[in-house]
Amino acid sequence: MVRLHLKKGNDSLFLHDTTVKQNVAELVSEVLDIYDLRLKVLRLCEEMQSLAKHGHFLPSNMQGLTEDQIEELKLHDEYEKICVPQGGSVECPDPLGRRSGKAPNDSMAEVIMKTITDAKEGVSSKIVTSNRTLTVTEVQSSLDKLKGAIMIVYPMKLPSYDPVQAEIDNCEDLSGTQASLEVIEKDKGSLWWAGKELMPEKTLEDYVGKNEKTKIVVKLTKKGSQAPGREQQMTEDQKKQMMAWQYRKQEEMKKLHAADDGDDYYNSPWANPNALKNQFHGIGDVKWGPR
Repeated sequence: MVRLHLKKGNDSLFLHDTTVKQNVAELVSEVLDIYDLRLKVLRLCEEMQSLAKHGHFLPSNMQGLTEDQIEELKLHDEYEKICVPQGGSVECPDPLGRRSGKAPNDSMAEVIMKTITDAKEGVSSKIVTSNRTLTVTEVQSSLDKLKGAIMIVYPMKLPSYDPVQAEIDNCEDLSGTQASLEVIEKDKGSLWWAGKELMPEKTLEDYVGKNEKTKIVVKLTKKGSQAPGREQQMTEDQKKQMMAWQYRKQEEMKKLHAADDGDDYYNSPWANPNALKNQFHGIGDVKWGPR
């Protein structure tokens, strides 16, 4: 199997196994299935953290308003009595004013946070260092765990406009957000290797040869974007080690220079370039001047 180390920019994403016979278009589709589903898991984790701290999402016309403003405008959250977490809620106001402030109790919040930790570890880029691949099945498993935790804590479901519920129902609206820039649709993704874009109509064999035991670093980009930067020759750790070695060498040279006696040795007898000649002429010990 050919092992692909997927990167976006300089950031590692995950490892993926394939064969040299696979069509590039199919490969891009497989990679994007994992990539986009992984992004979904990370987005859901982020929103679930807010849910565990501050409760369900408020209607758009109540967000950012103080209690006095809500009372003055006679606004009402129709889900306030419906979206009650299992075991009751505790007051924890949202400083951003996006959520109700009726958070799950400590035990239910712990269920959510523990599930988030497990899900993040399952799709983390750190699994690259352990040389473990990531599949759609594994990412879907992490997503199912998150959905299960929400069903445990909120058996009556969340409002449809809550980002957590929207992600679960696959009807999230990412327009105008930073997350929308990260998502890559299947027909808009491309892979780059060794400074070349992998053409959809070709196979991986056309680029890396017939060796199935190959490991390559592949960059994921959107179609039409500029070519990604070449892979760095040295890692950050290697750069740090090299700079530390250069610093130690520089300090050693400073110490040697400080210990040097200077040019005084030029006046020593053994440093006289004419010493041997004077000795042959018998004037090696001649001193000029009065005694």
